[in-house]
Amino acid sequence: MAAPFFSTPFQPYVYQSHQGAVVPFQILGGEAQVVQIMLKPQEKIIAKPGSMCFMSGSIEMENVLIPENEVGVWQWFFGKAVTSVIFRNPGPSDGFVGIATPSLARILPIDLAKFGGEILCQPDAFLCSVNDVKVSNALDHRARNVVPTIEVFLRQKLTGQGLAFILAGGSVAQKVLEVGEVLAVDVSCIAALNTTVNVQIKYNGPLRRAVFGGDNLVTATLTGPGIVFIQSLPFQLFSQRIAR
Repeated sequence: MAAPFFSTPFQPYVYQSHQGAVVPFQILGGEAQVVQIMLKPQEKIIAKPGSMCFMSGSIEMENVLIPENEVGVWQWFFGKAVTSVIFRNPGPSDGFVGIATPSLARILPIDLAKFGGEILCQPDAFLCSVNDVKVSNALDHRARNVVPTIEVFLRQKLTGQGLAFILAGGSVAQKVLEVGEVLAVDVSCIAALNTTVNVQIKYNGPLRRAVFGGDNLVTATLTGPGIVFIQSLPFQLFSQRIAR
């Protein structure tokens, strides 16, 4: 049974790629989740640095530098991660890797083949991936009128036909927008969406308040068709409340 791309399952699921490869995985926990991925001999996964929680003794771990053309100049300049970690099973028997969220977040398995091979995510949403997934951190030109913070300029785009695991804070709601259907969302609550969704930005107060912080001051008007994942507690909002 293939995993629903919108679920956070507690029971084991099996992902089958378009090449026929089968990868079992299991998402554990409630608010700070861990995804356990089974690896057959010679199989590998790619994850963000510092995300490994546990792994079987047969797994090898290697840090690799992300090609500069995939990272982008802005990511290098502002100190974002420029490496990925490859977990490979070189042994004769099956192994496993447990990848954990870096904060109170849920893990969403995203089968990119079901999204036309492309999806836009919030900054730093990518956790790990299986098979054909490319992560790029480039400016979303459709949202060029958003408040010009650095996190907006580093919106993540996932492309390929593989399985990606992304992060979302708090509770997660999935909205399937029909053609022409409109949904208004606080811009920080968008965890991920289809590239087919049209995005329009609206300021609900003075621009200086939107730049320096404020509740619900920037709203995104989304027009279908497409799928949107909405998070109830974005990490930046969570950290701001702790700081207060």
